[in-house]
Amino acid sequence: MPMNARLIATNFAVISFFGISFVTWLSGLTPFTCCKRALAGAIFAYITAALAVKLINAILISAMVEDQMRRQKELNGGGEG
Repeated sequence: MPMNARLIATNFAVISFFGISFVTWLSGLTPFTCCKRALAGAIFAYITAALAVKLINAILISAMVEDQMRRQKELNGGGEG
């Protein structure tokens, strides 16, 4: 079953936003700078996580299709050809 890319990417982006904002706050930067960097990091994290989940889904679906084709071939002909 494919994973929900939007849900996972959103969760990862929110965690990244707060993590980056906390680190930049500890560094002594201004709140506006912390916000800008955290927002940029969250956008990057969202895009990266969404692409990674879509890639994983494509690999899993491909493997499931190949497995099903192999099973059908075994049932129909016992490995003819």
